[in-house]
Amino acid sequence: MKSLLTLLLISFVSVSHAEDRIIEVASGREISRAQLLAQARQSDFLLLGEIHDNPHHHFRRAELITALAPKAINAEQLEEGRRTDWAKASGEPLKSQLTTAGFDAAGWQWPVHEPLFASLAKARIDVVGANISRDLARRIVREGNPALPPGLAATLTANPLSPSAEAALDADLLDNHCGQLPATRLPGMRLAQRARDAAMAVGLTTLPERPAILVAGNGHVRGDYGVPALLARLRPGARIINIAFEEEGKATDAGTTYTHIWTTPAVHRDDPCKGFGKPRP
Repeated sequence: MKSLLTLLLISFVSVSHAEDRIIEVASGREISRAQLLAQARQSDFLLLGEIHDNPHHHFRRAELITALAPKAINAEQLEEGRRTDWAKASGEPLKSQLTTAGFDAAGWQWPVHEPLFASLAKARIDVVGANISRDLARRIVREGNPALPPGLAATLTANPLSPSAEAALDADLLDNHCGQLPATRLPGMRLAQRARDAAMAVGLTTLPERPAILVAGNGHVRGDYGVPALLARLRPGARIINIAFEEEGKATDAGTTYTHIWTTPAVHRDDPCKGFGKPRP
């Protein structure tokens, strides 16, 4: 039996799909979900972005992934070395299964992601961790390059950011911290973000199925500084689709940094910068 919360979410997110728009960036044309699905089936890597607190995005990605029916996908929401095992844990509450796999329910504002993970659990599509640990991320911010594991250090050294990509990443980091990020913290934050992207890119190359699928925030799946840029060098010639999930009526600078932009209804949210405290230098 579906929980009351799930039923409410279904009611909320089942706003007419006619309000959605999928734009193929290279051609500028609007395409159908069936056309996108056909393109996805021909790709090597499929990277699905999100605005974390928009349930529409989680429903739409769930529909796309279950239509592709892989055995497993990679996700930003779990750390490397962790994964779900829906078949083994069948019968346990979804949140408990995710917690066992290392999901931080409070940090990810549960139950916002429930539509995605509930669909994956029902379809027995396991979720494989692709992110570095929060402890490692904090050490990288504090210590810089010496804190990087050798594998990630080698990947990043071999794949430096262009000046324009670094500027775009810095601008996004500042925006995500409401303009309150001290200049002294920016290099460490940038390196931690790149370490996350490198871990996700390497993790995707280990998935045996094609397309190998990643779910992560829009920033991680950007083509200029995110996972696709690293994948293109790790697997030259790979066919990569990276989709930004955006909101109707919201300004976006997506440009050519994604292959597709999928626009859904927006959700109401309070000002995320209200009361935002300035991090310590």
